[in-house]
Amino acid sequence: MATVTASTPRSLPTHLLRHRAVHKILLIALAAAVLVPLANAQWASGSWPAALTVDLTKPLGSASDWIIDNRDSHPLFLYFFGYLSNAVVISVHAVYVVLLEAGWAGVTALGALVAWRVAGVRLALGTAAAFLACGLLGMWVPTMQTLALMVVAVLASVVVGALLGLAAGLSRRMDKVLRPVLDTMQVMPAYAYLLPVVLIFGMGVPAAVLATVVYAAPPMARLTALGLQGADKGVLEAVESLGTTARQRLLTARIPLARKELMLGLNQTIMMALSMAVIASVIGAGGLGDRVYQALASVDVGAALAAGIPIVLLAVVLDRVTGAAGAADDSTGGQGRAGWAYALAGTVVVAVAGRLLGRLDWPDAWTLNIAEPVNRAVDWMTAHLYSGVPVIGGTADWAAHFTTWILDPVRDGLQGLPWWSVLLVVATLAWLIGTWRTALTAVLAMAAIGVLGVWTPALDTLSQVLAAVAVTLVLGFATAVAAARSDRFERMLRPVLDVFQTMPQFVYLIPVVALFGVGRAPAAAAAVVYALPAVVRITTQGLRQVDPAAMESSRSLGATSWQQLRQVQLPLARPALLLAVNQGVVLVLAVVVIGGLVGGGALGYDTVFGLAQGDLATGLVAGAAIVCLGLMLDRVTQPTERSKRKGA
Repeated sequence: MATVTASTPRSLPTHLLRHRAVHKILLIALAAAVLVPLANAQWASGSWPAALTVDLTKPLGSASDWIIDNRDSHPLFLYFFGYLSNAVVISVHAVYVVLLEAGWAGVTALGALVAWRVAGVRLALGTAAAFLACGLLGMWVPTMQTLALMVVAVLASVVVGALLGLAAGLSRRMDKVLRPVLDTMQVMPAYAYLLPVVLIFGMGVPAAVLATVVYAAPPMARLTALGLQGADKGVLEAVESLGTTARQRLLTARIPLARKELMLGLNQTIMMALSMAVIASVIGAGGLGDRVYQALASVDVGAALAAGIPIVLLAVVLDRVTGAAGAADDSTGGQGRAGWAYALAGTVVVAVAGRLLGRLDWPDAWTLNIAEPVNRAVDWMTAHLYSGVPVIGGTADWAAHFTTWILDPVRDGLQGLPWWSVLLVVATLAWLIGTWRTALTAVLAMAAIGVLGVWTPALDTLSQVLAAVAVTLVLGFATAVAAARSDRFERMLRPVLDVFQTMPQFVYLIPVVALFGVGRAPAAAAAVVYALPAVVRITTQGLRQVDPAAMESSRSLGATSWQQLRQVQLPLARPALLLAVNQGVVLVLAVVVIGGLVGGGALGYDTVFGLAQGDLATGLVAGAAIVCLGLMLDRVTQPTERSKRKGA
């Protein structure tokens, strides 16, 4: 007994020293003991040193001036960007004219018949109702403008993404080259894409379409590469044994086997393109996004909601149709082709009938004005809920308390830390969850923010992200636990999550402005609502996929529900929980940046200001800092495959 007692204290440190995380912490502590005194002696103030800052104002200003001066005369603009811009304008205009010539009845029939062929009668009726609702809200023409932009942008995004994915899927070397590029594009918030394309193409449809393509192509590229790389090796070997060429194997085996990934890529591309097409309204894209933007600028919640509802309906319809197309069995052969022929013929008949009856335009008598009653409801909410509510306080009080008690302390705490301590914390977190390469990437990304001269506003943005992520994770994990334990609750929650997950980022600003006014708290609230569905879905799926045998074993040992959750489900669902945290961080950052439109300040405001004023130095530096911040947060919250294998 004495021997056991004596050996126990020695075995615990030995066990700890064998743990990889402890080794990493000890190495970081050793490096800190050497470097921190040197940094403190050299830069005692704690703020980012001016000597390590690079002023890009002059070179970026010179580049901006050169582009503006040569945009109408230089061969690069005349014979490349000019032709590209003209092709985009002609394509969007052609699609828009076709939609208008088909009339509201023809477009509605086309949408309903396509949905019917893909997913059945229920989705066809829902699609028809969605298009009719756009007309009833008086938004038929803006909806067609957005749809025309979407068609061209999605086609271009799919072509570009498929070509990149094809190159990455067939070549490991190309995959390694493209991966960091796609990673950067994925963490870059949508708003950061706008300023460079505006500078080159000016305000208008070409800039909007090309910004949308840059934003929406990466999902198609990633999923195409994933599908090609994951093709069944046995099938490929069987096809190769028949003497087929590489091109024949690609067309007859690889691409058909990757059909589900390709359709999922199309679905994700459409969703991101719609989100970006709405955001691009600030650079003259027109359509529904422009109506939302103009209404937000005048704080007209009713008008913003009237334009926001069609955006949500379009998103839901497109998501359902493409999702059903990806899951459909493509084995109907001639019957399927005949069905599509009937659908096309039915569309033509309805469109011709509408033209003959003179019913191409949506009748004004069939519109409903919801702006006035919505604004009256908002006025009532402002008068009764905005402030002065007994005991619980109003929404303005909540926003003020959230700002005073959470946002301000977190921001002041981050900005009060010495710059080298922030880098040390980033390095520690990134190395603990990943590898030394992960830590190096995260530290370099964070240091680049200081070099760009926007250290203080970047920490302000980081404080908003951290606060919003904390709220998102608390609400998301609690909701996911309830959904994982109750099938009924999950079924009730699913349509709500579907709507929120397909809603473009821009639309989330409408209700928060009405409830909370303007400021950093509304921007954080919009970010929470936007990121919450992804966190809930990923966490619920992870908890439900825990091995039933482990759950049954713990139950047979008399574990309570809380003990099962804490000791079995959460540890086994750790990869899903980490993925939920990662996605929550990335999505929150995207909306916090857009929150610059509603008083979020920091880097979001700099991006908005640079875009509005055409100030490349301010806008591009802020956009680059946002990318670096997103890259750092992505690395800190997403473990690498190597660390997963070794840390298990």
